[in-house]
Amino acid sequence: MNTEFFNAIELLEKEKGIPQAYMFEKIEAALSSALKKEFGGNTLVRVHIDPAKRDLRVYQQKEVVEEVEDPTTQISLADAKAISKRHKLGGMVEFEIKTKLLRRLSAGAAKSVIIQGIREGEHRAMQEAYESKRGEIITATVLKVDNETGNVIVDTGTGRAVLLKGEQIPGEVFEVGEKIKVFIQEVNKEIRGPLVTLSRIHPGFIRRMFELEIPEITEGVVIIKNVAREAGSRTKISVYSRDESVDAVGACIGNRGMRIDSILDELDGEKIDIIRYSEIPEDYVAEALSPATVISAEMDGERFCRVVVPADQLSLAIGKEGQNVRLAARLTGLKIDINAEGYEKRAD
Repeated sequence: MNTEFFNAIELLEKEKGIPQAYMFEKIEAALSSALKKEFGGNTLVRVHIDPAKRDLRVYQQKEVVEEVEDPTTQISLADAKAISKRHKLGGMVEFEIKTKLLRRLSAGAAKSVIIQGIREGEHRAMQEAYESKRGEIITATVLKVDNETGNVIVDTGTGRAVLLKGEQIPGEVFEVGEKIKVFIQEVNKEIRGPLVTLSRIHPGFIRRMFELEIPEITEGVVIIKNVAREAGSRTKISVYSRDESVDAVGACIGNRGMRIDSILDELDGEKIDIIRYSEIPEDYVAEALSPATVISAEMDGERFCRVVVPADQLSLAIGKEGQNVRLAARLTGLKIDINAEGYEKRAD
């Protein structure tokens, strides 16, 4: 039995990458627990595991006392002396567990721990695979759609994961077997809980889509400065070029809009405003308020910008329910006060 036991532990380390020392620690705890269930919760147990000699032994321990009150944990001095004259009060006497019982208990304990070890090994392998892809977009296959919760179970190629309803673009519908792109937002390092958080609404999803679809961004010629997103409705993304001969906005749109169209096809109708970034805050704000026309923009302190727009552009600059100015504020990191010529209206 010992040979099979140690062979199994070695194989587990080799195939799943789980250290033998970790497994021995778990098996020792499992055997102690099993023996306490067999003999009583107060039972004192010592487990001896020697990998070099491939030896596993388990002992029940009893304290040497003058008068026995608990036979499970104590032995009288007279009885201890009968076993060996070297025993003294306060010492411990060990009884090796009978081979037949040990085999039954250790086999069950080892089986349980090894099964758990395999699960942990698989969890660790999946965790490492996801960790290497965190912040990336992967293509997953829809396996199941939960009609009650709206959650979608997908096959990521590494394992199964859940795309929560709250991480889906509002209004999108999935079909079993469909291939979808998902953004790996977080990887859970705990055994319990979801292993990975997938998202289609995270701003990083848009950023990575542009990085994958626009060669100039992939090559580092065009840089994404920031992304502000209200998934399913509108996104503003600011870009600039490190090469004066390359138009950052034009590179993202592509010939006849082909590049941006391939991204929009994945977003189920979500609109994208590509903004030209400027280190001059006033110019950056004016661009961020696109498609509205800005007459003037003036900084008032470090974090506040006052903007004047034509009267007939005020509602466009603010946007429906304040969305345009809200996204512009997130994109630039500034508070924006919009004034119409001859009027004043504030929207932060």
